[in-house]
Amino acid sequence: MTLNSEISGRIRDYRPRLPHRQWAPVADQVRATVAATAPATCYEVRRLLYAVGRLAVWADSGGLPRDPGVWLRTETIDAFVLSSCPGLEGSTVQTCRTWLRRTREAAASRRLYRGFDRITTVLDPARCDRRSRLPQEIADAYADAWNVPSGRQAAERLQQLANQLVLAPVRSADSRGLLRGWRGDVGVDATPIPVLARHASERSQTASVEITAGWHFSGGSDEGTFGCSATFAVAAHRRRPGEPAGKPTAYPQMCVGLILDTPTVRTGRNAVLALEELGSLGLPVGTCAADRAYTGYAPENFQIPVRRLGYRLALDYKVNDRGEQGSWQGALLIDGSLACPCTPTTLAHATQGLGDKAVREIRDNQQLTDHIAARGPYFLKTKQGPDARGAIRLHCPAAGPSPSVNCARRDRLRPRTPRTPGPPTAVINFADSRKRAAHPAARPTIQLPADEWLTHPPADELPAVCGKSDITVPADASGDLKTAKFRQDSHYLSDDWIAAYKPIRSHNKGIHGRLKSDELDIGNPKHRPARGQVAQTLLVALMVTVGNLDILEAWLYQRTGTHLTDTDFEHIDPQPPARCRPETGPTAQTGRPPPPPQVSEPEEQHTTTASPGTPGPTVMRSTGPDRTATPPKPLTTDVHHPEHHRTDPGNDEDPARSS
Repeated sequence: MTLNSEISGRIRDYRPRLPHRQWAPVADQVRATVAATAPATCYEVRRLLYAVGRLAVWADSGGLPRDPGVWLRTETIDAFVLSSCPGLEGSTVQTCRTWLRRTREAAASRRLYRGFDRITTVLDPARCDRRSRLPQEIADAYADAWNVPSGRQAAERLQQLANQLVLAPVRSADSRGLLRGWRGDVGVDATPIPVLARHASERSQTASVEITAGWHFSGGSDEGTFGCSATFAVAAHRRRPGEPAGKPTAYPQMCVGLILDTPTVRTGRNAVLALEELGSLGLPVGTCAADRAYTGYAPENFQIPVRRLGYRLALDYKVNDRGEQGSWQGALLIDGSLACPCTPTTLAHATQGLGDKAVREIRDNQQLTDHIAARGPYFLKTKQGPDARGAIRLHCPAAGPSPSVNCARRDRLRPRTPRTPGPPTAVINFADSRKRAAHPAARPTIQLPADEWLTHPPADELPAVCGKSDITVPADASGDLKTAKFRQDSHYLSDDWIAAYKPIRSHNKGIHGRLKSDELDIGNPKHRPARGQVAQTLLVALMVTVGNLDILEAWLYQRTGTHLTDTDFEHIDPQPPARCRPETGPTAQTGRPPPPPQVSEPEEQHTTTASPGTPGPTVMRSTGPDRTATPPKPLTTDVHHPEHHRTDPGNDEDPARSS
């Protein structure tokens, strides 16, 4: 802050009624300390110079260091007031103490503000005057500086710094073994972060003070919020089908990623950046659930990179995107899952034009529930999970050791080899539910076109999925937009999808509600009055870090009765090395992953004998000479600490408030 000429002259020309030899050594530091408090009137300047000058001379004569930080300590001020003001009235002593304490607070705030200002200056790719509105064309030029290559590099450095702050409690929990119960499931979502500044004015043709802010529209709302969008990645977990909600979690549900950016610009890419930062910790990778907004983005900005990171996708669709969405090598893409080309039309179009309310209340629609369950056998089965490139291998539902449908076309193109010689077993044990379900009579039969029963078309005229042993689906689907965009790893609206998507999404909403509660409330712009995207990013990251610490400590206290201490954060590396994380780079383009390494073990010897009167062969097994396995050691976590205190983050000063 710049002082006016009169106040600056008063500070520069001040001379106390003290010996020159006592005043000269501390004069410059006293003037600088008073100037840093930015007094508003000459009367205030005179009072501050008198109090701080007397304190500085007293401290220097007592042998204390010539440091304003030492002079303005509470114990130094109290000792000065008690020893140097014995003849003054009580009110005068209290007034002197008040002025000195006010100087201390202002000086500390100014030092913190200057440090925060230097950080934001270095990180900001387009520093501009944010004290008043700029003309729209000038503000657009500053905003465009964020989108050029140098600006994007600066923005990525800023986002990496914010993520490192947010991940500090996560690294602490990981180092103590508190994340062992987390299977790597993550929910990503964007939430509005409003700002104090008003939007651009069409009347005056001036831009907003927040040149990179925009309008964030939440799903289902026509009223936007002016500010930034915060992309959160939240540690979550899926429930087993039928498992009740409300079960205590085996890990602290913290925010594991944060990106603050202009709304609707790079939302998908920001989620990928957050997941990449999380991947550097070497934690497990599970299911990533995202709402319809992320499904609508270009697949190269969200779906493809997330698959290549090893995550399984659980997605939702807009009304016009439900039902039959495309095809891949002859297989139909139905609600994100590849299915048999001859899937009945009624089942393939069961969700065509289905509204969002019907999706939320699927349990109340018995016909829809039956259709969802009936089309399950027609979906292609996974032959091999994703490799290092994110590609998977699927095969026909009528193939494999456990087919789910009967298909005459598949039997003609690739005849099934019987497992045992001779005719099939004529006796069926109806008491065994698995044998009943495996019998061909219990499986649906594919209804082929009528002309195919009379004239068998050659294999090259049929869909590729019917004649091949399996098909490979790359992460990018080799440029097929629909497959790359809509494909997911759980059958849409099935019990498995509901058990994965809905709990993870509820964890996202829970984190948003907790961080925007009255205790922290990152959504209140008055808690973040500093202007500019850099300042907003750092302040939101600090507040989310405090929220993560509260979540971690609450979970730790409920589990063990202990609290976090300062020693928990003393030996944590900023970026620990990845723990046995596989390489994510591309491998040789062979079309399928390399075979697993062979492990030499004592071979088991099997002897098959036919027992008379029994329905099948009898297998006798003899093991190697010594196959006694050593039981694994139980995982234990030392969570006992003798100290039960930690530094209260609420005592730290807010750099934005001091400005």
